Formats: sequence, structure tokens, C-alpha cells
Amino acid sequence: MRNDIPLTVVGNLVEDPELRFTPNGVPLVRFTIASTPRSFDKEAEAWRDGEPTFLDCTAWRQPAENLAASARKGARLVVVGRLRTERWESPEGEKRSKMVMDADEVAASMTFATLSITRTTRPVPPQATAPDDPWTTATPTRPAPPAGTTETSQGQEPPF
Repeated sequence: MRNDIPLTVVGNLVEDPELRFTPNGVPLVRFTIASTPRSFDKEAEAWRDGEPTFLDCTAWRQPAENLAASARKGARLVVVGRLRTERWESPEGEKRSKMVMDADEVAASMTFATLSITRTTRPVPPQATAPDDPWTTATPTRPAPPAGTTETSQGQEPPF
């Protein structure tokens, strides 16, 4: 079992996501969401915004492509993923680090918006089997019904 820190964050998209590709052609998108806590001030009878937390996130492959095609700056998102520490060294030689989130799922929050879902199609990989393989090219056949039964009593689909 990995020692990942699972996390769900709800926040607003800070900028339009920009789709990029690795040298191997894998799509990725880096994006930042701002999550601002709110609390009710009883004395003022009003809601108050707290300090926003900005979280850099990365989505890969199909979620990255879908996010880049769907979400725009200001969109309220629900991001589910894992926290990790990103480490680097500055040009001055100082060691730096920050917490980032690898997004497993990204969804639109429907608290303040409506959503129209369009299902994407996945490309079908070429078959790795030989074209004369009977298991991949055979058409399924139904066996003949037992003697004394009719086709309609045997071949009916269940009602659900």
C-alpha cells in the first residue's frame, strides 16, 4: 500500500487550464484552484471569506484532456487526488519544496451551476490477436432449444 495522502478539495479554477503533452505524447494539464473558507459572523449577520488556499494540481491522460476542453477560469471544481511534495533547487542553490496534488478525478461542482454531460469515446486499440483467431472472429450462436420447448420461452431477455 502506498503512503499517499488522499484529499478532496472544492475550489475555483484560477486560470484556464492549458493542455500540454510529454515527449512521449501523454496529455497533462497543470491547474491551480483556490479554496476559500467561509464563516458566518453572528455580530455582523453576514458571511465572511477567510484566507484563500491556492493548490497546484496536475491531471493526466483523459481527465487532462476533458478538463482542458470543459473548464474555464472561475469554474467551481471538486478535485479528488493525492498530495505529494515537489522538491527542487533554486538557481541560488537553496532547496525548495511545496505541496501539490495529483488529481485522480476532477468534476464540476453543481452547488452554483448546472451541468450538461457529454460522454467521450475512447479510441479502440488495434487487436493484438491474429485475424484468423476463431475466438475473436467467430460470431456467437445460440444452441438449439431443448426438445419440447419453443424459441420464445428460451430466448427472452430478462425484464431489467
